[in-house]
Formats: sequence, structure tokens, C-alpha cells
Amino acid sequence: MRIAIVNDTMMAVEGLRRLLVTATDHELAWVAVNGEEAVKRCQHDLPDLILMDLVMPILNGIEATRRIMAATPCPILIVTSSVTGNSAMVFEAMGAGALDVVKTPVLRGAEDVKDNIALLDKIKTIEKLTRPIPSRHVEKLQSQPSYSVLHKHQSLVAIGSSTGGPPALAKILAELPSDFPAGVVIIQHIDAHFSCDLAAWLNTQCNLQVKVAEEGECVSPGIVQVASTNDHLVMSPRGSLAYTSDPKEVVYRPSVDVFFESVAAHWGGDVTAALLTGMGRDGAAGLLSLRQKGVFTIAQDEKSCAVYGMPKAAVALNAAVKVLPLDCIGATLLKQYSKVTAC
Repeated sequence: MRIAIVNDTMMAVEGLRRLLVTATDHELAWVAVNGEEAVKRCQHDLPDLILMDLVMPILNGIEATRRIMAATPCPILIVTSSVTGNSAMVFEAMGAGALDVVKTPVLRGAEDVKDNIALLDKIKTIEKLTRPIPSRHVEKLQSQPSYSVLHKHQSLVAIGSSTGGPPALAKILAELPSDFPAGVVIIQHIDAHFSCDLAAWLNTQCNLQVKVAEEGECVSPGIVQVASTNDHLVMSPRGSLAYTSDPKEVVYRPSVDVFFESVAAHWGGDVTAALLTGMGRDGAAGLLSLRQKGVFTIAQDEKSCAVYGMPKAAVALNAAVKVLPLDCIGATLLKQYSKVTAC
């Protein structure tokens, strides 16, 4: 891949440059020291991937991402030293079209090799996601579903999202009351290092309690649980949440398809499922499995998506009962579980 670096800190640029030099299948396309320069460079030399810093002079990473995605769309990976103090900026950049976020590799110290490997793995994943791949259905977890009797009277809202997901999720959750009668489980494509920050940020954006999903937990009304590792979150045969590394060949980790398929196989209660903005096809096949079992399924419409990939794939499969703009999804969920009027 030809990879561009956008960063105003020379030490960070040098660390990233050295990393790319060591990877024989990648090359440095160019370096920009601020967002404005990056926007201009993309107009004349579009790379395969941009490693984008957040805080820069003249034009920051958020606005640069927004302008690049509007004029010359290109995969963008946010590279930052810490998300803790910049969580709102990170998730706003993802809303503008950035694919994911990773830690900036350091030039020395015990974390050097670990961070380098993490970044190269992320680049490899993005390369797979941006390649045209044939449509395929995730293998069913069971040929004969075994529904959880323990949760047959409970309700679940299952949501999958990727590029542009964080602000879309915040918008939907902000419209749900604290006494919302269904539990919400979110599969957002984001590096495990930042999943806790995503849950904490979403918790400030709504009246529901948002937390990371823990192994063995059950779905609870009014509680939002966010997948929090690079393994797949699944619904177990007992109706509780669990993490699994299988299927290993699935590029998306955590995978929306894997979660939706597990819900179709094991959840005995009421379900509403929504597939939001994102690059690729993850979630489309799983949404179809849920619809085929009579589940009310939603796909976000093209106009309101940061990237119309995952919902587009779902629409092509006729997996969505409703295709809705983002502004209508929260109201529709309320209608499913109350008397509130929806779009």
C-alpha cells in the first residue's frame, strides 16, 4: 500500500516512516504537516491510506478528514498518542469518515514493538477491507437454533456500525429514555484499546447507562453494552454475552455478522436490529438472517451515512424491513417499545 502521513510532530513522523520502511509491502507516499496540506496533496496524489493526526495547526485532523472524504475519498486511520483527552475529537473524526483509531508508535521503550505490531495489523486489516471481495454469508452457528428460554420475555436492540458510527450511535441513544424497556448491544468496529473510551463517551451523550460488555453478562433493560475486545461478541446458547476468537477468518473484529447470527440462533426474546454507516459488508448477511426469523430490521439510508457500505449491502440482500435516515432510527426504536410516534 502507498501510505501518506499527516502529522506536525517530526518525532511521530519519523517513527511512522521507520515503521513503513520495515514493512516491505508498504511504501511512504508523502508527508503533510497539517490538514490543509493533506487536502491539497490528495487532489494530486491520492494514497491507498492516510495515517492522520488529530491536533495540528491550520487545519486539524477532523476537518481534514471531512474535506478529503467529500472531495477525494480515501481510507483514513487516526493515529494519536492518547484518546483519553481527545475522545470527542476521535469520535468526531470517525463520524467524518475515518475508519478507526490506533496509538502512535513510539521510537523507544517497552511499548515500541507492541505498538508497531498493532499498527501494522490494523493497516493489514484495512487493506483487506478496501479490496473488492465477493459476497459471502457467515456460516450459521447452528443448523437447529436453540433459543434461550430464560430471556423469552426480554427485549434486545442489536446495533452494528463502523465508519461514521460513534456520532450516529450517540444520536440514536440520545433519543432513548433512561427507562427504555429493552437492552441495547452495540458492535462498533473500533480497536480494543479505545472501546472503553467509546463507551465512556457514549455514556455522556445519553440518559442510558453505557458500559463495555463483559463476559457472561446478561442483557438488561435500559443498559447499553458495547463490544470491547478484538474478539467477536456473541449471544451464547444460555442467552448471555460471551467473547470468542472464532471464526478466525472473519476480517471484521468484532464482527456484526457474527453477533447478529448468534442472536438469530440463541436469543429467545423480542429483537430489533439496526445496521448503521460503515465501509464493507459486515452485518448485511446477519441482518438478513434476523429478518428471515421475523425480526424487525433497520438499515440506515445512504444520505445520512458517512460511508454507505454496510447498509447498502443489507439493502441489496433485502435484509432491511425499513431503510431510514439517522434522524428517524431513534424514534422508530421508541415506537417499537412504546406508543411514541416514529418517522
